[in-house]
Amino acid sequence: MKSEVEMLAAENAVVGEGPLWDPDAQKLYWTDIRTGRFFEFDPPTNKNRLIHRGVFVGGASVNKQGGFTFGTWEGVMLWRSDQDWKWLHHDPERGGTMQFNDVTAGPDGSFYAGSFYEDRPGKLFRFFPDGAVEVLAEGVGVSNGMGFSPDLRTFYHTDTRARTIYAYDYDPSTHRQSNRRTFVTLPNTEGAPDGMTVDSEGFIWSATWGGSSVIRFDPDGKEERRIQFPATQTSSVMFGGSDLTDLYVTSANSGAGKSPGDREHRGGELYRVKQEIQGKPEFKTDIPWPE
Repeated sequence: MKSEVEMLAAENAVVGEGPLWDPDAQKLYWTDIRTGRFFEFDPPTNKNRLIHRGVFVGGASVNKQGGFTFGTWEGVMLWRSDQDWKWLHHDPERGGTMQFNDVTAGPDGSFYAGSFYEDRPGKLFRFFPDGAVEVLAEGVGVSNGMGFSPDLRTFYHTDTRARTIYAYDYDPSTHRQSNRRTFVTLPNTEGAPDGMTVDSEGFIWSATWGGSSVIRFDPDGKEERRIQFPATQTSSVMFGGSDLTDLYVTSANSGAGKSPGDREHRGGELYRVKQEIQGKPEFKTDIPWPE
């Protein structure tokens, strides 16, 4: 089916990323990683509002114990406002050991965050509600989109530099991952997989950096559909709206060139595409605020 692409907010984001739907607030949140801006989009009014400026936010999850859990370029932060926040794991030297690029929450309230560096491989971390920290993967080129299958038997993690989405077995009783394998690898002509989400049918939606598109893959890794965008750097994707059938897509102007087909390039905007397919609610972190 042909999908109409709506441009919702023209923020000229250097690297727009991390769309996050909050079903309680009925609002979408997203970040510009490279300028330290975090936005709130209100669908009924179509208003996009800047609610944070400062520390660079790679991604966020709603926290059951109030506010958000931020994966930032200086560590993990609990945030309610720019006047009300606490460090959970702080790297005092910016870009030193915890420069996070994309995040998600797990069924048990854990916070998954992948690090990214220009000069060395990153890691995929898991921060448990009790304060424990686990490294799930090392040698990651550019850690990106993550998600869980509806039956909680599979966990997905993207390495954009490797052009690959990996699948892990996930045990919902122990909340442990194992058996990492390749789910899908995109060729150089397709762009590279970036942010992703999983819908209610267990299909994976992946934004392609440099590919001007979002691709829907079935659970076996076969392409089911592709939606084209006027922005070259489509960066991440998330379902939202009252019935979770609005597909929100972020984009970036960083590294953007001319879009395929010689269309007029736009980059750094927030887009929406209405679908007949329903997403599923994202999990929330369950992390206590430090005293």
